[in-house]
Amino acid sequence: MSDVGYAPGEVRRARYAVAAVFAVHGAVTGSFATRVPWVQDHASLGAGQLGFALAFTAFGASCAMPLAGRISHRFGSRTALRGLIALWTLSLVLPPLAPNLYTLCLAMFTYGASAGMADVAMNALGVEVERLLGKSVMSGLHGMWSAGALAGSAAGTLAAHLGADARVHFLIASAVLTVLGPVACSWVLDLQPAEDEEPPPRFALPPRSALLIGTVGFCAVFAEGASLDWSAVFLRDRLDSSAAVAAACTTGFMLTMAVARIAGDAVVNRYGAVRTVRAGGVLAVLGGLLIVLAGQPAVAMAGFGLMGLGIAVVVPLCFAAAGHAGPNPSQAIAGVATITYTSGLIAPSLIGGVAQATSLMVSFGVVTALACGLAVFARVLRSAERGGRTESSPRPAAVPDPRP
Repeated sequence: MSDVGYAPGEVRRARYAVAAVFAVHGAVTGSFATRVPWVQDHASLGAGQLGFALAFTAFGASCAMPLAGRISHRFGSRTALRGLIALWTLSLVLPPLAPNLYTLCLAMFTYGASAGMADVAMNALGVEVERLLGKSVMSGLHGMWSAGALAGSAAGTLAAHLGADARVHFLIASAVLTVLGPVACSWVLDLQPAEDEEPPPRFALPPRSALLIGTVGFCAVFAEGASLDWSAVFLRDRLDSSAAVAAACTTGFMLTMAVARIAGDAVVNRYGAVRTVRAGGVLAVLGGLLIVLAGQPAVAMAGFGLMGLGIAVVVPLCFAAAGHAGPNPSQAIAGVATITYTSGLIAPSLIGGVAQATSLMVSFGVVTALACGLAVFARVLRSAERGGRTESSPRPAAVPDPRP
């Protein structure tokens, strides 16, 4: 993309606009996550079948994400994001319409493909805003995603408590979010490709710089996906909780992630990405142990809360590190996103398969073991620390104003 100067006010507005888009994206996920038990019952699926169907979400995302850079190159970042976020919000209506395993797999593939393309486009714009501001903002942007997911899950908890049909619930949510998302895109940066810039390939292997960074994201997204998709089912099936309490557990998990991400930029600027992620890994492991050993819903909910707190800033730091690691942020972000979504591809089916063969307690033992990888591989995020400005780094020059 061409390096066009922006006025400081434009960059600030773009930051808030991208934050709003993140919130809309998260609201779709939050809305869906709390009604997974309804979708499971409607399609008459067992735990293993549900896991298989949910895997198609990440499969669709992994297939479609490499296309996001090409779409942005063709239409410009603003128009591309406007279309992709609308596609994502509209896809929410598909899962509850599926009457069986096969149609649910198709619905989840479409749902995941639209999610992944919008994800890459908005994260690339977030990295560009971070570069122009000269300070870390990615954790806060992902905090807005979590805040949106929290709002969506809160509405879902209420709908579950009232016994509302998820088809009606999702139709209303989709209509509202399809208005809000494209409107917010009106103020994001409109990055256009340079005249001599070649379009990115339709499909490409992740660049080498993305592989190790993606390993950290893999561990975090596995824990996040397992908690989002299975926390409500865990409380309902293992601890015999009501639908409302089970949905509230998912909401609590999202709440801890939202708070941690919103505060995350200050923590990362103070302690650095590596130490922050290592400490988060410890918290995630402690949360996983509480989940595995839980005999009461309150203990499991506390465990999911600690899990959310521990993994909260990992994914935004992975995207930031990828965006700062090479000359093509969109391609690097797509590479990391592909790896992390592959984790999402594996997580639902593995959790469901292990649960079918043993129990959900054993499934979350696997999640806890993978959470240890956050502490082990955290050092690969040093590029995120170099990308942000520290006290010893020179303050970036003022953003040039191209207007007379």
